[in-house]
Amino acid sequence: MKPKVLVTREVFDDVLEYLRGYFDVTSNQADAPFDPGELARRLADQDGAVTVLTDRIDAALLSRCPRLRAVCNIAVGYNNFDLKALSARGVMATNTPGVLDDATADFTWSLILATARRLTEAEAWLRAGEWRGWKLKQFLGVDVHHATLGIVGLGRIGQAVARRARGFDMNVLYHNRTPLAPEVERACNATYAGLDELLSRADIVTLHVPYGPASHHLIDGARLARMKPTAILINAARGGVVDDAALIAALKEGRVAAAGLDVFEGEPALNPEFLALENVVLAPHIASATTGTRRNMAMPAAKNLVAALSGERPPNLLNPEVIK
Repeated sequence: MKPKVLVTREVFDDVLEYLRGYFDVTSNQADAPFDPGELARRLADQDGAVTVLTDRIDAALLSRCPRLRAVCNIAVGYNNFDLKALSARGVMATNTPGVLDDATADFTWSLILATARRLTEAEAWLRAGEWRGWKLKQFLGVDVHHATLGIVGLGRIGQAVARRARGFDMNVLYHNRTPLAPEVERACNATYAGLDELLSRADIVTLHVPYGPASHHLIDGARLARMKPTAILINAARGGVVDDAALIAALKEGRVAAAGLDVFEGEPALNPEFLALENVVLAPHIASATTGTRRNMAMPAAKNLVAALSGERPPNLLNPEVIK
């Protein structure tokens, strides 16, 4: 008898066919998100699951799912997993690192350019029929070339963003908890700076840190106050890294010039005050949303699940203590 697994959201057909070669698969191809109670009910008799970031897997859910042995996120992030609770229950957890680095870096640059050049504001104005002809001072943005780029979190995605900055002949600063090896800094043409120094010097600040207690509201009102009033803030990392209310106040008051955001606190809900601002570019968490990248996220998650339920070590195991 095949193990039973749940795929919590819609995936590609070839991924489902792959899973069906090993498991009795139930898939939510209707793509309607499960609330916590519904998710627990559907996982109650399952051996494993392919999950997404909106699926909270915690102690309360696990207490209702005695057969569960593995949960495999289609994401590099895993703040939806309570790893301590999963390990206590002997449930393996995995993610999909590495496969979305370039797509996310590309989209970060989409946000940088659209924000710096006021693209969405100008397009909305044009679509509303307001354009009456060319003017010298119409929709003036700021130059990206030769500017100072501050990267908070120079991991795989941050490094990909830094490499792209070479084409704009930028001065690149970065901040990590500890400086990186000199050869990595050279490859990225990046110089280490303390966070406060980076914020005060950068013309564009882009965030690439995971979300957790240590990074909750990393960019708060006090940190926003350190930025130049001409600076731009970009967040394609995780909601909660920025204090959205503080950012809205800074944007309204001109203490920060503009922002480009792909993630928000409490998403898919977002602070409605963002919608009234013209100096912010908004996107619905789509930094990795290319066909190739999303396919390359879903299949590794499926392969993690096959390995986990076949008695092997999954390639991207987050809690190896379960095996020990």
